[in-house]
Amino acid sequence: MAGSGEMTGEKSEHTPELHHQHRDVSGGWLRPAVFGAMDGLVSNFALIAGIAGGKQDPKIVLLAGLAGLAAGAFSMAAGEYISVASQSELALAEIEIERLELARNPVAEQRELAGVFEARGVDPETAAEVARQLSRNPEGALEVHSKEELGVSPGDLPSPLLAAGSSFLSFAVGALLPVLPYLLGASTLWPAAAVAALGLFAAGALVSRVTTRAWWFGGSRQLLFGAAAAAITYGVGALIGTNGL
Repeated sequence: MAGSGEMTGEKSEHTPELHHQHRDVSGGWLRPAVFGAMDGLVSNFALIAGIAGGKQDPKIVLLAGLAGLAAGAFSMAAGEYISVASQSELALAEIEIERLELARNPVAEQRELAGVFEARGVDPETAAEVARQLSRNPEGALEVHSKEELGVSPGDLPSPLLAAGSSFLSFAVGALLPVLPYLLGASTLWPAAAVAALGLFAAGALVSRVTTRAWWFGGSRQLLFGAAAAAITYGVGALIGTNGL
């Protein structure tokens, strides 16, 4: 048994450490998905509340909700695609400039890379050797230079299509929630308000799972902002409806 314990201890001492894995934070889907769902739910519920506040027929409220869903989803997708594509194109243009510099002035770029390592605390001799070895592979050197100088990697840019698709689907799902009661025959705003409130809290709590916030904080914060937006829009709709404008 003693020998077994010694072997176990020796094995654990020399067993490589199991490192944890990080979640993908650069894929380009989380921000548009979260923003799309929140925006769809808040904006469409606020739109419905404004129309309902004006004492409009439930069919008109339903039509407004469906129109808001379609218009918002396509608008969000188009906006995300253009913004992410433009950002990626700018990054690629800067990466191409770096590629040309590596081809024209390899020695200067190697010294620049060594300087980066030195600034991080590596001794000059080691920094120069690391920079020399990295510079032997042009594509590898380009990736290191791009990451250090631009903060991006050539093969790790966000996808415009992924961002647009995530934004479209998440907005549509969020915008559909307050419309569902009217699709099922509701004639007042209260069922839609209840569904929207649950959706807002659940969405905020769900987002907290990929952040450091507590679930109740994320849910309450989202519910508060969504309720405020809907209340203001309802008041505007009621005021306009009352005055017959």
